[in-house]
Parts: sequence; structure tokens; C-alpha cells
Amino acid sequence: MKNRPFWKNVIERLFKEKSIIWLTGVSRSGKTFLCKSFDGIDYFDCELPRIRRAMEDPELFLENLRGRRIALDEIHRLSNPSEILKIAADHYPDIQIIATGSSTLSASAKFKDTLTDRKRELWLTPMTLLDAESFGNTDLKHRFLYGGLPPFFMTARYPERNFQDWIDTFWAKDIQELFRLERRYSFQKFFELIMAQSGGIFEANSFASPCEASRTTISNYLKVLEATFTAHVIRPFSSKRQNEIISAPKVYGFDTGFVCYYRGWHELRNEDMGYLWEHFVLNEIFAHRQARDIGYWRDKQGHEIDFVINKKGQPLIAIECKWRDKDFDPANAKVFLRHYDKAQVYVVSHNMSHSYSHRYGDFTIKFINLADLENICKH
Repeated sequence: MKNRPFWKNVIERLFKEKSIIWLTGVSRSGKTFLCKSFDGIDYFDCELPRIRRAMEDPELFLENLRGRRIALDEIHRLSNPSEILKIAADHYPDIQIIATGSSTLSASAKFKDTLTDRKRELWLTPMTLLDAESFGNTDLKHRFLYGGLPPFFMTARYPERNFQDWIDTFWAKDIQELFRLERRYSFQKFFELIMAQSGGIFEANSFASPCEASRTTISNYLKVLEATFTAHVIRPFSSKRQNEIISAPKVYGFDTGFVCYYRGWHELRNEDMGYLWEHFVLNEIFAHRQARDIGYWRDKQGHEIDFVINKKGQPLIAIECKWRDKDFDPANAKVFLRHYDKAQVYVVSHNMSHSYSHRYGDFTIKFINLADLENICKH
């Protein structure tokens, strides 16, 4: 079992705030192993009938666990999962609970109460650079191609079969149990196209014909992927200036491994690295910010900024992703800064050992690595 100190430290910090942590993330992202990695934790797999029977009387179940730290894995398999968590939060605050699932709480009809002020949420993203360091392999080409799901990342040979097995399980467990969708072919075709076209502008009508589904159904499919953390909708940032794009979201696949698989990439060329680096940087931002409030900026003349973070009461943060710092062209950033002169613009590159700033006319742009990005996301 690989240790993941970054995520364990986050959980310890969250337990100082609340006694219940909702740990979410896609299947095989490592939620079970993360739970089991805590010393002395009592682990309960809610997929097992005998475990579900033991929890039919929540008070009796919890009474025997006072003062303990427990993990309730795949808790959505219970008939009323929010009940036991609500009782625990209100009457057994001395029990620390990590409850896991593969979607947002509000996505499942089983959760009659989303426990708004009784819990803290943690989204276990695909592997970050810190995870790769903990696993002893920081080869980004390997991370991009094999993806950030630990079982895939750790295989010695390219895990081609694993990708299809994963999508079959995703349909059978997450989609059928939580959303009860019909028409497997249409949904899986949509998933395939989202991965293959990851990072592009989303227009529902363009998916309707190949997926043999209506525009309304396509929009519903996207909501399902977003709720299960398998697709990220990045909406345009705008202050409603006349020449800004305001209604054309981009959609990113959740993991570089699946993006490569559905693009048919079994080996990576140098020209692929920048595209995948952009996905990896987005994953790092999500991991450290734990929020999906990121936008992108584009005007009607085609100038574009990869990601924009708009923190209330703070200057805008604009992020450009470049595999090498020398690949950066300041033209788009200059246009953006003319509109938002108080914004802070960062270029994130993989080949940076130390950050530095460069002046372009009246504007200063900072070049940083992923460690610097982590610090920016936290503040």
C-alpha cells in the first residue's frame, strides 16, 4: 500500500473542524486505500450485505464505536446513508467518520439530507505531482499516458484493457445505481467523445447525432459526468464586456490516461505534451483548491487565457499552461491585462526549478512551477 501524505494531512486538518468527512472521487482513485492507510481505523465496506445489516440500527452500531475513527466505504449502498451520518454528527461527535462515494452528495436520490453544516468534503482527484513523488515515479510522460488512477499508474505495461474495464464498471455501478440511465451505447459514446475532444468548446448539438440522442439528453449526460467528477465544465469568465465570450463552456476529461486512450495515443510525441500538461495543471488546481470555480477567458478576436480564478476581494489570477517556459507568447496575456490591469498572470511550466518574473512593456508576468502553483491556490 502506497502512502499518500498530502491527502492524509488534509484529512487530519479537516477532522479538526468536523467529525464527518465526505471523501469523493472517481472509482479506483484510491479512496479505499487512503481510508485503510490510517493507523487504527475501523473499516466497513458498505457493499457487503452483512455490513449493511449491521447498520440497520444506526444508534446501536455507533454506540459500539465511541471514540473511534471509522471509514464507511461506498456508503451510498445503504438504503438511507444520510441518516447514519446525521445521527453520528448530532449524537456521536466523538466518532470520526470518513464516508466515501463516487459522486456529489446531491447527485444521489438516496441522500435525503446533504448534511450541509455537519461535514467537510474532500475530493480525491487523480494523482498529483506530490502523489507521483510518494509513489516513487515522477516521469510526467508516464503519468500522462497511464493516467492518475493509482492501479493504472503502477502497472508495468500500458493498461489498455483497464480503461475499458473501468468504463464498464462505471456504467454498471455508478451510473445505473445512482442515476438509472438507459441507452448504454449513447452514454458511453458521449463519454468517449468527451474524452477524445477534451479541452474543446462544448456544444450539445454536435454530440446529438453521433450519440443518437436529443440535445436535452446530451445536456443531462454532461450533468451526470460532472456530478461523478469524470468531466469538468470550465465556463467563460467575463465582466460582460462587449467583446468577451460569455456562453461557450469548455469541457475537460477527468484524467489524462483516459484522454490518451480515447484519442488512440499509446505513445506520446513532444507535441502532445503541452496539451496534456494543461490537463495536469487543471488537476493540480482542483486538488489544492478543492473547488470547481475556475473559468477561462476568451474574446471575440480569439485571444484566450487557459484558466482564470476569481477570488472575492482579491485580484484576478490568470494561469497560462506551457510545457516549456520558452513556448510562451505574451500576446493573449497583454490583451487580457489591458482589460484587467490589476490581474496577476502566471505561466506554469514543467521545466522551472525557480520562479522568475518577466516584464512585457507595462505588464509583469510571473513564471512558476507546480510547487508555486500550490501556494497560489491555497491563498
